Amino acid sequence: MVRIDTLSYSNVQTQGTKRRDWLRQYSPQHLEQCSRLIQHALRERQPGTSPSIVVLGAGACTEVPLAELARASDEVVLADFDLASMKQGRDELSSPALRKRVRLEQCDISGGVSRNLNRLLEKQPWSTLLSQGAQAVFHSAANCLEQCIVPDPPQLDGLGRGEFGLVISSLILSQLFSYPLLDILDHVQRIAPQFFGEQERDRRYQEAAQALRVYIIQAHLHLLQSLVDVGGSIVLLSDIRGFVFDVYGTDHDAQHRRTMPLVPRTLPNIVRDNFTLREEAHWEWLTDLPEEGKLGRGYEVAGYILSSAR
Repeated sequence: MVRIDTLSYSNVQTQGTKRRDWLRQYSPQHLEQCSRLIQHALRERQPGTSPSIVVLGAGACTEVPLAELARASDEVVLADFDLASMKQGRDELSSPALRKRVRLEQCDISGGVSRNLNRLLEKQPWSTLLSQGAQAVFHSAANCLEQCIVPDPPQLDGLGRGEFGLVISSLILSQLFSYPLLDILDHVQRIAPQFFGEQERDRRYQEAAQALRVYIIQAHLHLLQSLVDVGGSIVLLSDIRGFVFDVYGTDHDAQHRRTMPLVPRTLPNIVRDNFTLREEAHWEWLTDLPEEGKLGRGYEVAGYILSSAR
C-alpha cells in the first residue's frame, strides 16, 4: 500500500465543517486569506474567458468558498483522489441548484508518481542490499527516484486543455512529492528499521529526493498552465514551511518553535519562470494545538494569483 491510498481516512480527521469551525476559532486568517485570493482571482478573469472553474486538491473544500464559486460559474469541477471528501464538500451546499453545478473528478493529480515509484521499489533486490549496509539501500532508493516517471504535465481524465477560466491549486503541491518520498521511508522502516534516519546523511539520496521535488513542482505548474483558458486566472496555494511549538500562544515566537522546509527554496523562482505574477501573500495557520506530550503544529503558506505566460 502507498500513502495516497490512505488519503480518504486521513482527510476525515482534517477536513469538512468541523475543521472549518476549528479554523475559524484558531486560524481565521487562513480561511480569510484563501477566500480573499480566490475571490480576487475570480473577479480578475477577463471578459469572454471560460466561466468554468477547477479546484485541484479540493478535498472537502474546507478552505475553498465553494458556494461563491458555484454562483459565479456554470460548472465547478472538484478534482482529487479523495472522492468521499469531495462528495462531502458538495453536499454541504444548501442549494440543490448549486450542487448540480459541481462535478467531481477522482484522479491522482500527480499523474501516478506514487504507483510508478512503487513499481520500481518492488523490483529492487532488497535482501542483497540489506547485507551491504545503509549506503547500498539508500543508493538503490535514489536510483528508483532518478528513474521514476513524472508525467509532465499529468493527463487527468475529465479535465480538458484550456477549459477553465479559473484554476485553483488548493494546498496540494507539497503533498504531490511528500507522499511518494514517504513511501520510500515507509519501505525502509519495514525492511531495515536499523537504517532509518541514515537517509539524512546520504548525499546521493538527498540529491535525488530534491530533484524529484523539483520535477513534480514543475509538472504541476505545467498542469495549471495547460488547464487555464486564455485570459483566465490561476490561484496557487501551497504550504512552504511547517513548524511545531510547545505552548499555545507562542506559535509566532522563534524561541518556542522549530521550523521545517516543505518545498525547495527555488519555488518562488520556478513560479516566476512559468507565470506572470499578479499577487503574492504569505500567512501562517495552525493545524494542531499542543497537548500534554504532544507538540502543536502549523504551516506557513504562500498564496499566488497568476496568469499564464503563454
